[in-house]
Amino acid sequence: MQGPSSTGEQAAPGCPVSTAARGLADPMLYADLDFRFREKWADLRNHDHLDWEQIDERNGFWSVVKYHDVDRVLRDAQTFTSERGTLLNILGVEDPAGGRQIAATDPPRHTIMRARLQKALAIKSIEAQQDLIRDLVLEVISPLADGGPFDFAQAMLALPVAVGGESMGLPRADWPWLGRLLNASIAAEDPEYRVPGGAQATLDQAHRELFAYFQDIYKERRRNLGNDLISILITTEVDGRTMSPGEVMSNCYSVLLGAVVTTPHSPNYMMTEHIGDGLLDRWAADLSVTPTAVEEGLRLGSPVSHFMRYAVQDTEVRGTRIKAGQAVVSWLGAANRDPEVFPDAETFDLRRKPNKHLAFGIGPHYCVGHTVARVTLRILFNQLLSRFTAFEPAGEPVRLHSNFISGFKHLPITAKTL
Repeated sequence: MQGPSSTGEQAAPGCPVSTAARGLADPMLYADLDFRFREKWADLRNHDHLDWEQIDERNGFWSVVKYHDVDRVLRDAQTFTSERGTLLNILGVEDPAGGRQIAATDPPRHTIMRARLQKALAIKSIEAQQDLIRDLVLEVISPLADGGPFDFAQAMLALPVAVGGESMGLPRADWPWLGRLLNASIAAEDPEYRVPGGAQATLDQAHRELFAYFQDIYKERRRNLGNDLISILITTEVDGRTMSPGEVMSNCYSVLLGAVVTTPHSPNYMMTEHIGDGLLDRWAADLSVTPTAVEEGLRLGSPVSHFMRYAVQDTEVRGTRIKAGQAVVSWLGAANRDPEVFPDAETFDLRRKPNKHLAFGIGPHYCVGHTVARVTLRILFNQLLSRFTAFEPAGEPVRLHSNFISGFKHLPITAKTL
């Protein structure tokens, strides 16, 4: 069993990042088109223990890759806290959103904070908005009809900002700018988003601009409350009081970010890995499979690569002793390809049932917007496959440099109109 004292991956003198940074924490690992990270996940799944990755002299983390282990860690909020940070990009730094943002708050407070939002995003509410979502989908994909190269990834990145922007009552003119800032905040290492000063400067700038924006929105919305998601957050009571302005702004960011990290990347996965193999044609020939096919795309695409937790007490996972205070990273994409749970796990099965994938997480932090993502994806594929055919690549796809999101930022394709 590997651990902090036995990895052999200590930082070199004078070097803040060790050779282990080329492991699962390294954003560059996810930027290549050879998907080497899947090979690493498969290798770790074969171990009878967890593996430790040392990042620098002070920080490292345990990797959890088996389905049932990931399920346990994400469900057990008493042993594994979200309040110290949930993403590797802030490993070793106390999360300032801890206890204030829904995603970074443990139960029971977390449950109270998300209750009204969860009700607003329930399936009946979202299905009532299907016509609106369909209009937004058609607006995003209609340029594909021109016959020329169409950047499918950029269109998919725009889609959740549009759907989320409508739900939050955000001005249309702001959507492209918001989309870019949100992508910068999840892929700060990516050269397309990185500003002078590096990844941390990129992250800081994106957060400053987003929070300043939501501060202005908060002031305006407080004077004109409606039925939108921001109004719901403003009027939500926690601990006998309504949320503070800072809490509302933090959760506005979190809600919109959640849409951006989940919705775009399973369609992008489909268009990169299944153009030309007949799968899209079989799906188009029988659109009744859309609900199960969407779930399979989420499983194999696994847009969110990881969630991090910290152990609050000594515990054990897969024969590995984890000490209180150590970081534990659950790799959702690895769990979703675990052959012990998913027969023929690497094969896309249009009709796979059951399919209890973890693309939206599991446990108390199960994605609050999963219904929006699912309805949007079903509408997207039904419209896409009933209007277009003969999808072809029209250039080299470009992946995001991110250990958090497994996805693409550019994906040129062409198609023919039916």
